[in-house]
Amino acid sequence: MAWDPICGRKVVPARQTPASEYRKRHYYFCSPSCREEFEHAAERVRLQEAARAGALLSHGRVRWGMA
Repeated sequence: MAWDPICGRKVVPARQTPASEYRKRHYYFCSPSCREEFEHAAERVRLQEAARAGALLSHGRVRWGMA
């Protein structure tokens, strides 16, 4: 099971599922339009993922804008 990084829907990776690879990581999408949007803003989406992961791993205090 995977999540579409653009709209947040659950995606079951299959042969015909729209997908893209960015910085050696595979991303799966619910539709070709979500994949196109990702390809236009892949670095922004990757940075948002990193900020979210950092917020989850912090000890109660998050310094937004520093990620």
